[in-house]
Amino acid sequence: MSTSSKRALEYAQEEEALVQKALTKKSQKLKTVNIKGKPYVEVNERLIYFRKHYQNYALETEVIEKTETTILIKAIISDENSRVIATGLAEEIKGSTFINKTSYVENCETSAWGRALANFGIGLDTSVASADEVKNAISQQSNVKPTLNEGAFFKAIDAIKKGSYKKEQLVAKYSLSNKQKQTLELC
Repeated sequence: MSTSSKRALEYAQEEEALVQKALTKKSQKLKTVNIKGKPYVEVNERLIYFRKHYQNYALETEVIEKTETTILIKAIISDENSRVIATGLAEEIKGSTFINKTSYVENCETSAWGRALANFGIGLDTSVASADEVKNAISQQSNVKPTLNEGAFFKAIDAIKKGSYKKEQLVAKYSLSNKQKQTLELC
């Protein structure tokens, strides 16, 4: 067997040993939080685990795009030979949540890390989404306002004209179509 063949075989055996080691480590339970009855491993737990067990690996971030209102970040996990092992993308909108009013860049980086670490296999028991992403999605779903059909809308308009209902109440409680908004402005 040639020297290069021996090196290739040794390299393949080392890679297999690393994969087995990683699988064993990744099967250990990480601390979770309960969100809607499902366990989620938070990014800080994934990061602690990564730093402890993969000290020769790198976790880097790259800003793909940043505007006045949005940011897109890519997190990259590389092994000790600088080979890309896993990546994660995240995008945040400035002001879209309470935390994003002041820290949308930092929040985006953390989300990208969480996705890369999940794609690497850390904390991937139930979902790739970070706990914050899941909480945000649940919050946004619960903030969806109901709509009004035409009949109900005109009953509300009549109540506004009679003084028993206010425009502000209607706007706060329901999601109005553009046509309904225009009609409301005429009252």
